[in-house]
Amino acid sequence: MSNIVAIVGRPNVGKSTLYNRLTESRKAIVDDFSGVTRDRHYGIAEWTHHNFTVIDTGGYVANSEDVFEAAIREQVVIAVEEATAILFVVDVTTGITDLDDEIAVLLRRSKKPVFVVVNKVDNTLQQSDATIFYSLGLGEIYNISSMTGSGTGELLDEVVKTFDEEKVEENTLPKYAIVGRPNVGKSSMINGLIGRDRNIVTPIAGTTRDSIHIHFNQYGHDFMLIDTAGLRKKTKVKENIEFYSVMRTIKALEEADVIILMIDAVEGIESQDINIFHLAEKNKKGIVIVVNKWDLIEKNNKTVKVFEDTIREKLQPFTDVPIVFTSVTEKQRMLKVIDVANHVYANRAKKISTSKLNDVLLPIIENYPPPALKGKFVKIKYITQIPGTAPMFAFFCNLPQYIKEPYKRFLENKLRDNFDFEGVPVQIFFRQK
Repeated sequence: MSNIVAIVGRPNVGKSTLYNRLTESRKAIVDDFSGVTRDRHYGIAEWTHHNFTVIDTGGYVANSEDVFEAAIREQVVIAVEEATAILFVVDVTTGITDLDDEIAVLLRRSKKPVFVVVNKVDNTLQQSDATIFYSLGLGEIYNISSMTGSGTGELLDEVVKTFDEEKVEENTLPKYAIVGRPNVGKSSMINGLIGRDRNIVTPIAGTTRDSIHIHFNQYGHDFMLIDTAGLRKKTKVKENIEFYSVMRTIKALEEADVIILMIDAVEGIESQDINIFHLAEKNKKGIVIVVNKWDLIEKNNKTVKVFEDTIREKLQPFTDVPIVFTSVTEKQRMLKVIDVANHVYANRAKKISTSKLNDVLLPIIENYPPPALKGKFVKIKYITQIPGTAPMFAFFCNLPQYIKEPYKRFLENKLRDNFDFEGVPVQIFFRQK
């Protein structure tokens, strides 16, 4: 199961800056005004050989002032339920506020590991000021400056100790996860495939909850379906639907072999779809795009092509992904989704012999060698596939450090042209020979 670290706290304490520091990105918008985080709220981080997903909850706070603090409280409850560990960020320059106290009350009730992260601690005077946060009753505090990075190493050393060890999966069947934003038709797809109402389906977005594993063994197919939409949990909290769905999706995504990403034909591909796509890509999962509700679109002979081109443009640079147009309500092309997922699964597990790789690629490399740099010529001697769950290839050469990104993409395209890795991220490494 995926390890998820949720960053919670009131607005403007530095959650997004800490998120950027942990994920080594600049994707979250950072500003001095509270509540500016809007997009891209989750990414991959790595510390001492532990990979985990970081969620910046600030991005899910609704913009309306009257629900602002209520939304923060909702997210804390969801984070407590779903995350492996929680980073509660507070600001040493303002001390403890009423909202900090409220969040602390929710966190004290949880059984999850909670780390009180005192941010903006830039000098020894502020270190003594930070001791007031012990009064929150959440145990040890961790003084950091997310702007400079000081203290984050010590924090992460403790955080990774709370992670679940990866369990060895006994089930060897392929695992396909159906993911997507609320109300795109995920449960209807499952029900249509298995021929009965396995899940509750309503027009209300977000009626799905627990990830459910369904053994699908029909029409000559045999695999596990991971449905990110189960039955709605009864809870006293009016849940933040989008945030909850993202937490569920990340868990299912890391467990699956192939991600079936459903998007709404009427609404088109949106930022959250693209975020999920890139998260699947980073996790080296197979990916199938399913455009549902295709029956609601007025069509001519160019509609499919235009729609596909728009999607691929937004998914760059990884665009070698199959796109299937379905209508779950009309029972159109649902089994084709499974056929395509099987094909992508086979591509992800594909092994190519060293002799075949070299026979095909070395002549291409000879005709189109890497550009010379500083008068030095790069000579690629041979290629081999590295064992792994997803396709990885090592190109052995004399000067690996001189090979730049455009040539790496050229080689990836040649691999795809000759060996069919549709729907699968391919990793290329250059090693000294």
